[in-house]
Amino acid sequence: MQNLSCLLYGPEDARFEDCPLPIIEDPKDVIVRIAYVGVSESDLHFWLYGGVKKFVSEEYPLVMGHEASGIVHAVGPGVLNLQPGDPVAIEPGVPCRLCSRCKSGKYNLCPDMQFAASPPFHGTLTKYFKIPADNCYKIPNSVSESFGLAEAALIEPLAVAIHSIRQVGVQPGDKVVVFGAGTVGLLSAAVAREFGASTIISVDVSRENLDYANSYIPNGRLSFTPAILNHTLSSEENAMCLRGKHRSSQFQVTESDVPGFDVAVETTGAESCIQMAIHALRVGGSFVQTGLGQRDVNFPISTVVENEINVRGCFRYGAGDFKMALELAFTGKIELKPLITQVFEFEDAVEAWENMRMGNGIKTLIRGVGYTDVSESERSGESRYGPECL
Repeated sequence: MQNLSCLLYGPEDARFEDCPLPIIEDPKDVIVRIAYVGVSESDLHFWLYGGVKKFVSEEYPLVMGHEASGIVHAVGPGVLNLQPGDPVAIEPGVPCRLCSRCKSGKYNLCPDMQFAASPPFHGTLTKYFKIPADNCYKIPNSVSESFGLAEAALIEPLAVAIHSIRQVGVQPGDKVVVFGAGTVGLLSAAVAREFGASTIISVDVSRENLDYANSYIPNGRLSFTPAILNHTLSSEENAMCLRGKHRSSQFQVTESDVPGFDVAVETTGAESCIQMAIHALRVGGSFVQTGLGQRDVNFPISTVVENEINVRGCFRYGAGDFKMALELAFTGKIELKPLITQVFEFEDAVEAWENMRMGNGIKTLIRGVGYTDVSESERSGESRYGPECL
């Protein structure tokens, strides 16, 4: 097969098929041979339900995957900064670049965004994937020894975490609570640390995830505390417990004196966590919704109004987020390799999704079709302009 791909036809209906090879149609096109694809929450939602807002069907199946890295296979004649053999991290969304949102720097909100594995646009769980050159971020030789293509597949969720933290403007000294100790939750905590947060509490229902969080976020120059949810308490009662975890000696132990958090980052999408996050904030605090769950939830709007809570949404990532993600990863300020707990072969993609469904590990990757390692022989076999070009 020339371009083996994993297509989803409906809930729990994935098929491996040979799709057409991508063709360079624009001078700035790049064709990437995929090395690794990360398994995300949206992938799991598609696997279980066939979609999120838009759904796949027997008539319109979808190639899955959007967190990806790979090796440049071919480039268009207008591409000057990349060449075949270059290892790259992929930003999987192509905006129109012309609308008012794109022009204002909010290209993640472009109404004509072509985002990988978002119907009708096919994703990266394929052998060869085409993307504009400026959506490919080259991994420099200076870091290639310590930063590989497996880690590069995590640049995308790191960019999400950065966008989330930037949305609420975490500042030095801030006290931050992060709901969810999965990939985006842990990365959000790590980014908040780099932005200068003095206190971070990570909240989850999984003791295993919290134990991992405690080892992933070193205390060092900040106070980091993992906290497991108590299902016998209400959201407000759990929030009060969380607020009490960073009570300093200057405060009395009365409920009215318990300080709240400056920032709450919600990455689970669970209604109870959303409510808890709002109640855990101080007056005038900031809340950002990063995870997706049910489309409609019960929301404590009165608390938001009475405490003048700043509520923000986080949708993917925007201008500068990918660049910052690369800088934090390349300099080692945020380590991505420790998050990778399992790697499945391409033909075992379904097992990878099921592995996530069972809550095993932190980040699961799927290896690209036939990908083993970047060798000189592999690089020398790539074509400058691919099978077809302008």
